[in-house]
This record gives sequence, structure tokens and C-alpha cells, in this order.
Amino acid sequence: MKLKKSQEMDEMIPLKFFLSQNYPNPFKDKTTIKYCVAQKTRVELTVYNSERKKITTLIDDIKDPGTYEVEFRSANANDKPADESLYYRLTAGNYTTEKRMDIIK
Repeated sequence: MKLKKSQEMDEMIPLKFFLSQNYPNPFKDKTTIKYCVAQKTRVELTVYNSERKKITTLIDDIKDPGTYEVEFRSANANDKPADESLYYRLTAGNYTTEKRMDIIK
């Protein structure tokens, strides 16, 4: 079976850790966050409000190398976000990065 180009890309092992901008952004109810893991390690993906109070942890698990995506639903957060801007942080091994996402009210 011949793979489509998008499937080939998804099966490639990333050379470095990477956190993509969520899409769509801004969003109303749900958004997708994509990230790359370069080596087997514990991965944590957490969503924070503008005061850096944790809203929810989306991922806290050991992941094999690869490209992953996770859906964030604003209505399913522990506390309904009051902010129009939230932040999500990826920690994987020694790699940490953060991005901002915006909610449409």
C-alpha cells in the first residue's frame, strides 16, 4: 500500500522537540495542539491562564519519538477559562517551550 504524503510525514521520526501553534487560533470551543518528540521521554503538556494558574494537564506520559496532536476543549477545563488568552507549555526531557492561544467569546 502506498502512503499518502501526509501519512509519510506523520511516520517520520522528528530530529528535535517542537511545539506547533494551536489551530485554529483563535478558537471558540476546541483547538488542536501538535507537538514533536525526538526521543523517548516523559512529556507534559499543560494549559495555564494569564496569571499562570494551571487550568488542565492535557498530557503527562512517557512518549516514544514521533509527532502527536491533542485536542483542547475550553468547556472541559477544570475551571471555565475567563481569559481570552491562555498559554500552553510543553515540557519534554530538558526541552520546555510555551505558546499563547486565544479564545473567541
